[in-house]
Amino acid sequence: MSDRPLTAKQALERSAPKDRGADVHLRSPAQMREYEAVADRIAADHPGQVLDWGAGHGQLAHLLIARGVRVTALDYEPEATEGEVVRPARYPDVEIRMTTEPVRLPYPDASFDAALSMGVLEHVGDPAASLDELHRVLRPRGTLYVFKLPNRRSYLEAVARRTGLYYHGHLPDDTVYTRRSARALLDAHGFEVRELRLANMLPLGVTGRGGARLGDAIWAANRALAKVPGLNQLATNVELVARRVP
Repeated sequence: MSDRPLTAKQALERSAPKDRGADVHLRSPAQMREYEAVADRIAADHPGQVLDWGAGHGQLAHLLIARGVRVTALDYEPEATEGEVVRPARYPDVEIRMTTEPVRLPYPDASFDAALSMGVLEHVGDPAASLDELHRVLRPRGTLYVFKLPNRRSYLEAVARRTGLYYHGHLPDDTVYTRRSARALLDAHGFEVRELRLANMLPLGVTGRGGARLGDAIWAANRALAKVPGLNQLATNVELVARRVP
């Protein structure tokens, strides 16, 4: 988080050439449109108590709270104090509980109606064990929202890899997925996939004056292109909405 020293993960991200900072997405109007769309999607389900798993800067928790959703925010940092609660500088309305446990979640069984993974599942060291923990803390028929899961066939990831930008696979625990492998992983750990799609055809991290002017146009074009059959096989992300099987 920007109001604390760099974490080990952030330090690894910064080691990639041409890194633009861990908060680049918060400075990008087009990217913020995606966060807002995700918050709208979740709020429309009236989900009850939501776990923001890997809350990061707190932007999704902030947007969900603004939409009347009850949120518990959790973030992993091995160098933190277990159970410490922090308020991010950008979003002081959000309380994020820190954990030093890479898998175990500090909550009783069946604590939540829904859980959100926003750019998190692809970075964990043991995706299977993490999904088992999410299954444990969700109530029967609870909903798991997975966004920004990197698509193995993404053309933008391929470009980033060849031009020295950060890409998924740069960090030791990174995992990339296809629609089939993502569905199979959730199926194997007690989830029934209800929605599965490819998303994001354009780079959303455009910052500066151009980004502010073009944010809406980039986001609209991005969504339209992701609906084109065939072309969308090269999209950046896989998105899933799944239910916990009792």
